Amino acid sequence: RLRATSSLMEREDVVIVATVSAIYGLGDPAEYRALMATAAVGEERPRDAILEDLVRIQYSRNDASFERGTFRVRGDTIEVFPAYDEQAVRIELFGDRVERIAKIDPLTGRPIAELKRYAVYPATHYVVRRPALEAAVRAIRLELGERLAELRGQGRLLEAQRLESRTHFDIDMMLEIGTCAGIENYSRHLSGRRAGERPACLLDYFPADYLTIIDESHATLPQLGGMYE
Repeated sequence: RLRATSSLMEREDVVIVATVSAIYGLGDPAEYRALMATAAVGEERPRDAILEDLVRIQYSRNDASFERGTFRVRGDTIEVFPAYDEQAVRIELFGDRVERIAKIDPLTGRPIAELKRYAVYPATHYVVRRPALEAAVRAIRLELGERLAELRGQGRLLEAQRLESRTHFDIDMMLEIGTCAGIENYSRHLSGRRAGERPACLLDYFPADYLTIIDESHATLPQLGGMYE
């Protein structure tokens, strides 16, 4: 999905073959685009600012094991392995100036192509900016209170305790590192949707003039209708 959405943001000559999961919920495409980290040759950009941007979109530093969704730092050289790509990118700085950007083989480090500019999209579809995250946490706590009152009123104290413990743990993780295991369960609050409102899905990442060909339409169209309802 990450490969598909990043391609849709970057190009027009994209063909995507998808199952009915194309209508399953994803993060907001506007937020996904707004949060990408960029670098351009000749740009004045401190190294730490680039690293902060990568951490903000859920990339983790790993100097020992270079894999998708990670970056590594060697002096004034930053190497990023996008979560959706088969090639990595190397950003070389001279002081606070971006001197060179190149696509590289993530295994050998061999340069493949020189670039003038590069954009790294978030490592997950559920990354949001800090104000939106704090608003989501307030909404999650409000809903949690309602649900706990309901469970305790039914005498289901064990379920209430487990729900309270897990939700508070998830909230702490989101506030500290920006994500948590199962963050998609909180997608309605992260995107600011009302209860019952349709979530964004893969189809929302396509341009307005895209063409859709539906196979097995006798089964797919009722599923789409059910999702829309």
